[in-house]
Order: sequence, then structure tokens, then C-alpha cells
Amino acid sequence: MATCPDPRYAGYRYPAEIIATAVWLYFRFPLRLRMVEELLAARGITMSYETVRQWARKFGAEIADQLRRRAPRRGDKWHLDEVVLIIGGRKHHLWRAVDQEGSVLDVLVQSRRDAKAAKRRLRKLLKKQGCAPRVLVSDKLNAYAAAKLTIMPGVEHRQHKGINNRAENSHQPTRRRERQMKRFKSPRQVQRFLSIHDPINTLFHLRRDSRPASEYRTARAQAFATWAEVVGVPLAAA
Repeated sequence: MATCPDPRYAGYRYPAEIIATAVWLYFRFPLRLRMVEELLAARGITMSYETVRQWARKFGAEIADQLRRRAPRRGDKWHLDEVVLIIGGRKHHLWRAVDQEGSVLDVLVQSRRDAKAAKRRLRKLLKKQGCAPRVLVSDKLNAYAAAKLTIMPGVEHRQHKGINNRAENSHQPTRRRERQMKRFKSPRQVQRFLSIHDPINTLFHLRRDSRPASEYRTARAQAFATWAEVVGVPLAAA
């Protein structure tokens, strides 16, 4: 295995390929830290799960930021939805916005779901995307309608639970991670984790329905190539 000269990995005991692979495993799949430790141990790589945790925190945010900068322009139809998270015995709302292709636009953890909270969400989303959508899709929560009239009055707004499956489905990976992590410990932890998890998951979110296998494999190869460019090394071979 070649040693990468990338200065980001200077001074680390393990090669860059192993570090990048550990980060990819943790954020790409619903695995606990100890599971990643065991998968690497099966390949003769011995380390502590705490080492994986430190790598995930140090390198994950930087990787996610670079993936966001490299991401293509997102769609003009935004789907908004929120789910309830119980954190420390208190109810919080995880809000997520995705486009019509299922790519995550933004996530935000809030304790409220009123009009004031909805306005904050939309302002943050607009600032991040740089432009308003053509269509906004949400459930029938009145707070969305009130916020939309103030923040983006000219945008078409469709409120119907049955047409918002794209956003609802995007919560499923988060629910799986919540179960694996035995619930999230704090709103800050959720926000930090998902800000890394979602860009990585979006990169490898390759829909297989209605596309031939050869096209899917080409898209997958491109995703791996993008990953290698961002982290500076390809994934370590099994």
C-alpha cells in the first residue's frame, strides 16, 4: 500500500488509505464505531474504535465541506419535512430539505416547529443555496405556509403529505443511525454528525431504478473517483 504525501495525514501512524476508508465506512453505512474497528481488524488492521471516532471528527467535516463545494447545482423543486427526535428526554425536530432527486440540501435541529422556526429554516436554506426554488413541497404544517409567504412569496407551494415522499424517505438513513448509536446524545451531536453524513451519503446516493446496470456502475465509479480526489487517496482494498 502506497503512502500518501498529502500533508493532512502527516504524523499519523496509519496510512492515508486506511484513515480515509475508516471514515468512509463509518459515514457511508449504518455502522457503530466498534463495527468499523472489527471490519478493519478482519483485514489485519488493528486499532481502537476511539481512533476511528477521532478520525471521523477530524477528517469528516473537511471531506463534507469539499463535497458540498464540488456538488452540482441542485434541483429547483425543494421538499421539506421534519421528524421528531427524543434527545435527553426532550423532544426536538430534525428538519431536512431535499431536491427532486433526493439530494440533501440542508438539515437543522430545532426545539420548536412554529412559524418563527420555519422562517429560520427557510432563510438558512436560501442563503446556502443562493436562489429560490421553482416549487416548494411540504406537508400541511401551517408554519410552512406562513414562513413561505414572508420569505419567498412568489414561489409555488404545494402542501400535501402524499406528494412529499422524497423528503420523508430521506429521513430513513438518519433513523437507522439513531438506532445504531442508541439515540443521539445532544442536538449539537446530531447537527455535527448529519452535516458530515449527508454530503457523503448524497455522493453515493445512486438510484438503481429505471437505469441499466452499466449506467449505474459508471455513476458508482464516478462517485468513487470524486471521493478519491477529495480525500487524496483511493479506498483501501479489502
